[in-house]
Amino acid sequence: MTLASLSPQAALPSPSTAVWQLGPVPIRAYALCIIAGIVLACWVTERRLRQRGVAPGATLDIAVWAVPAGIIGARIYHVVTSPEKYFGAGGDPIKAFAIWEGGLGIWGAVAGGAIGAWIAARQLGIPLGVVADALAPGLPLAQAVGRIGNWFNNELFGGQTTLPWGLQIHRMDPDNPGHALRDDAGQPILEPGLYQPTFLYEALWNLGVVALVLVLDRRLKLGRGRAFALYVMGYTVGRFWIELMRTDEANQILGVRLNVWTAALVFLGALIYFVRVRGPRDYLIPLGPTATTTTPPTSDLSQVDLSERETPTRAAAPEGYRVVSEEQYAAWQDTGVVPPATADDSRPDDGELSEDTSTGDLAETGGLAETGDEPADDPSAARTDRADATGARPADRDS
Repeated sequence: MTLASLSPQAALPSPSTAVWQLGPVPIRAYALCIIAGIVLACWVTERRLRQRGVAPGATLDIAVWAVPAGIIGARIYHVVTSPEKYFGAGGDPIKAFAIWEGGLGIWGAVAGGAIGAWIAARQLGIPLGVVADALAPGLPLAQAVGRIGNWFNNELFGGQTTLPWGLQIHRMDPDNPGHALRDDAGQPILEPGLYQPTFLYEALWNLGVVALVLVLDRRLKLGRGRAFALYVMGYTVGRFWIELMRTDEANQILGVRLNVWTAALVFLGALIYFVRVRGPRDYLIPLGPTATTTTPPTSDLSQVDLSERETPTRAAAPEGYRVVSEEQYAAWQDTGVVPPATADDSRPDDGELSEDTSTGDLAETGGLAETGDEPADDPSAARTDRADATGARPADRDS
């Protein structure tokens, strides 16, 4: 009696097709899931950035750099850690570019995306920590959606199981990627037995990480990249035990899959960062034409301001941002007046942050956030230069 003969009738099916033809254009389920995940991550990040004072539309400017860099980094990591699939005996180097067939490493995606986000953040005058914390719940949400693409590809499953949620796996056609092999009767061929749906475990775990980050970030008001570090810790804990369940081919170190070691090391790095880094959450006040354009929503469930839809004029991008405390940000929302810069503020062109030694508040030091030549102790001068033309308080942001 075999394990397959003991399998219960209940089972999770797998798609036998992961590619559809729209005329000459192939529509790949894996690519659709990746795109859907990116869109959701951008939506979440946009809302969270606007709650911290960033002008509308900044997420798209960041995504233009971060998404391509993340995809490139993810593919490089996969190819480097699984070189035998593409180089050497039996390898096909051209396949290294076939990302639609699967094979994106999350560690490379985070590293590449961070580089792209850093470049965009410098151009916009936004601290990278603010961007990272805004992205923290959106990234695991995107990963959860992306795992559905692995389901379509019949990949990332574990060992055989008799559990009611065991997964059926099709034997895929190597000569016709995205399609299952079929028998003489035209029926897709299934692998014997049922398998652990590790892709589903990871997707559900990622949704739990989304909830964890949202809840703790709201309660603790995490800043300085600590919300992102919390995401990394939560994700790597799940990836550690799920990776141990997988049975697909992978390079190993001391008999343990490479990604298990990577998850452990990345977790330790994120834990050290989370424990050592301290400080309040940063808020940003846009400077220039959009300094008093909009006010961010007060919650993730705020309603759309229909009055803004009636006049869909888009303001110009801000000249830069001032990094302020939560109290200063709240005062700016109430009055529309940018708080004056302190006498010790310095703004070199390296885009880093410097701390005001007299108040402890952090100020944006990027050249784009130049506050002008007015004295720091003259609130009236700052009010004249920073308030909007009408003197009105900022309007509600479109959510």
